[in-house]
Amino acid sequence: MRRTQHEPGATEAPAGRTDLGRRIAMHREELGLTRDELGERCGADGAYITYLEEHAAAPAIGSLLRLADALGTTVAELSGATTEYPPGRGTAMLDAKLVELSEAECRRLLSTHGVGRVAVFTPEGPAIFPVNYVVAGRDIAFRTSGDAVLARAAGTEVAFEVDHIDDATRLGWSVMVVGEAGGVTDAEELGRLDAVAYSLPWAGGPRTHWMKVTAIRITGRRVIRQ
Repeated sequence: MRRTQHEPGATEAPAGRTDLGRRIAMHREELGLTRDELGERCGADGAYITYLEEHAAAPAIGSLLRLADALGTTVAELSGATTEYPPGRGTAMLDAKLVELSEAECRRLLSTHGVGRVAVFTPEGPAIFPVNYVVAGRDIAFRTSGDAVLARAAGTEVAFEVDHIDDATRLGWSVMVVGEAGGVTDAEELGRLDAVAYSLPWAGGPRTHWMKVTAIRITGRRVIRQ
């Protein structure tokens, strides 16, 4: 990737952030890098990184390879080729080891919000649903519709799971919370949850019924190199 002061509109599509730009920015921010620092890693300048993130551009494959390497990911991941496939398709490390995590580490990894999975028992058998969640004290809270399967799980024991897989390094972790599910009806508690909700549910629709999982047990595991 040669150092280039970009001239917007010269050869690229009309300005407007693309999925490629969003993915570059996401990976860069996850690594805590500035645009100038990322440019230094891959032989470009910060202005070019800014252009890639904020405009419709079609960088050459060599530039994409250097960008992916600097970001610790792959060209397929940056270009969105893996969107329709689950993570973890790479081969395992020969020296991999699975270790248990402390409850404190599990809570740190849960962070404040994200996407996780809720496992419930239904008359038809066990079922698992992805949800956008927030951490509220010792509870995991999420929104669903009032007549959904998850809403009908109130008063039963459920499992909530969140994980992260890094295909580039073949490392990852998972955290599981087991507890009782319940609907949130207290007006003050509903106000607090609405205030800390970072996003509407990705699934869309009228999903305004708050549920929470009150933790009884929290466990986690991490794949590391020996």
